[in-house]
Amino acid sequence: MRRIVIAIGTTVTGLVLLFSWPTSLNQIAGAAAASTGSAGGAPSSATAPAPAATAPAAAGAAPATTAAAPAAAAKTYTGTNVSTQFGPVQVRITVANGAVTAANAISYPSGNGHSDQINAYAIPTLNKEAVTAGSAKITMVSGATYSSGGYIKSLQSAIDQAGL
Repeated sequence: MRRIVIAIGTTVTGLVLLFSWPTSLNQIAGAAAASTGSAGGAPSSATAPAPAATAPAAAGAAPATTAAAPAAAAKTYTGTNVSTQFGPVQVRITVANGAVTAANAISYPSGNGHSDQINAYAIPTLNKEAVTAGSAKITMVSGATYSSGGYIKSLQSAIDQAGL
């Protein structure tokens, strides 16, 4: 009986995460597009901010002085690779004008169904929280204690490198 209850609970949780996941990514991609000033952000928040903040914006925006100033000031910092019980976690942040404008987990536990299920929700939530807070003082995601803890430690390392 206990196994049946666990199986049903896991299935329901999986379905909730499955149906809420695209909505979460769309909100984060929209926020990333708004923070970089571009329309139609990429579907994945992990890849959209970094290229826009590095070479393409600086090289392509040289004639336009208003667009070049924020892009030229943006720098990325990668936190330390933090080992957790389920795998490593590493965070990269983009800083412009003394504020965190993007945060992306570039490494996190994956490879098994359980970690993939948890982190499909936890990582976008942590990325969003880090940008909103502008610091490592963010709330851990319930059910993703190890990933959240590793994320916060790596985020703090990146923020320390940025001098914020």
